[in-house]
Amino acid sequence: MGKPTGFLEYQRELPAARDPRERVRDFKEIYEAGSEEKTRQQAARCMDCGVPFCHNGCPLGNLIPDFNEAVQEGNWPLAYRILSSTNNFPEFTGRICPAPCESACVLGINKPAVTIEYIEKQIIEQAFSLGLVQAQPPAQRSGKRVAVIGSGPAGLAAADQLNRAGHQVTVFERDRYPGGLLRYGVPDFKLEKWVVERRVALLEAEGIEFRCGVQAGEAVTAADLRAQFDAVVLCTGATVPRGVSAPGSGLQGIHFAMEYLTRQNQLVSAERQDGMGHLDAAGKHVLVIGGGDTGSDCIGTANRQGAASVTQITWGPKPPLERGEEHPWPYWPATLQTTSSHEEGCDRKWSVLLKSFEGNAEGEVCGLRIAEIAWKNGRSSYEEIPGTERVLPCGLALIAVGFSHPEHAAWLEELGVRYDARGNIAAEGYEAAPGVFAAGDSRRGQSLVVWAISEGREAARAADLYLSGSSRLPSRTRAQTQLSA
Repeated sequence: MGKPTGFLEYQRELPAARDPRERVRDFKEIYEAGSEEKTRQQAARCMDCGVPFCHNGCPLGNLIPDFNEAVQEGNWPLAYRILSSTNNFPEFTGRICPAPCESACVLGINKPAVTIEYIEKQIIEQAFSLGLVQAQPPAQRSGKRVAVIGSGPAGLAAADQLNRAGHQVTVFERDRYPGGLLRYGVPDFKLEKWVVERRVALLEAEGIEFRCGVQAGEAVTAADLRAQFDAVVLCTGATVPRGVSAPGSGLQGIHFAMEYLTRQNQLVSAERQDGMGHLDAAGKHVLVIGGGDTGSDCIGTANRQGAASVTQITWGPKPPLERGEEHPWPYWPATLQTTSSHEEGCDRKWSVLLKSFEGNAEGEVCGLRIAEIAWKNGRSSYEEIPGTERVLPCGLALIAVGFSHPEHAAWLEELGVRYDARGNIAAEGYEAAPGVFAAGDSRRGQSLVVWAISEGREAARAADLYLSGSSRLPSRTRAQTQLSA
């Protein structure tokens, strides 16, 4: 333990964010760079608990007290080795993970938790700046070829692990560039795309081949995959959005959140030119339907585009400010989350029933008819509050209520893939069919980036066992089993 009294001496502190009035003028990351001194102080708050619940809170099983101690001592090479042993992409999780590890932090029982996410980001950025992150192609190749379908965090993690095992990996991506939702779904003010490009370049230098602009089932068929590869890993994501059942949903100006975010990301990266199908909120009253992270991203994007107003409506009740009895430590607390996008300007409304979309003579959405509701018996039922029905002005409606399941396609069925009751790819131990594996949102349903990386790692190990009969790749599941035993 680097500093036994650190949690008593230092308060939780994060780097300052740029002024909201300034940062809404661009799509750059909003946080200032943190100093090494402050980072070491934050790491010193870790208590090196006898039972570090943060390990279990993190889907990757990151060795958090260990790398915190190394950071507190200023030993960045050791901190990087520890962190990279369990996390392929700390530069992603250190920026966009909601940090379930911090919810499980023992210090968080009666004090603000350790800034684990921020420390992860500092470790990997220090490692890059010090030249510690270098391409390390495998010393030997197995002679086996693996196709990874999809280049989001699950696909990248699976590819990275399988390449380390010595297999020749080819990643197929239907979009123009690799990254999946990291590139096309997450706005640049949370994750600038040079961060993704830096990692992809490193993976290429280590021998992974990326074939972009290739639609599985068309340019490469199921028969091609079976004939050219010894194993296939499906990391296609849960890309079918949930809709909203309300009259008028076919009006112009109503879009799914991911369509809106993708087009803006393409514009920022110059993949799309302004005016080429761009969805612009400038001067419009924007209504965001849905209270999650994707909705928050829409809010931040609309503010940067110059929306006249942004309103977020949520069907559920307003969450409490502190943990309730139903979410005790160390579980994830269902508390009110106020993001940087909310701070930039947004009117938030909870317990709202969307009754209809209102349109004008040109067939464009011009308002949302809503009513307030009162919840009964917890959240088992609700009733509309009389006299609360009204129309909110709206020139752009963005639906951000989540995703149902991956896209179902004939080529998947030709590979032997079946689906579970929720429409996700059914996979026993990550194997969906002989020689075909699945990971990430396509297997478990929409989730967090850290879960996607974990899933990619586990699927890679399963595929390696199939190809080689044994595997030296680490297993989070095996480690948890040994710990519980």
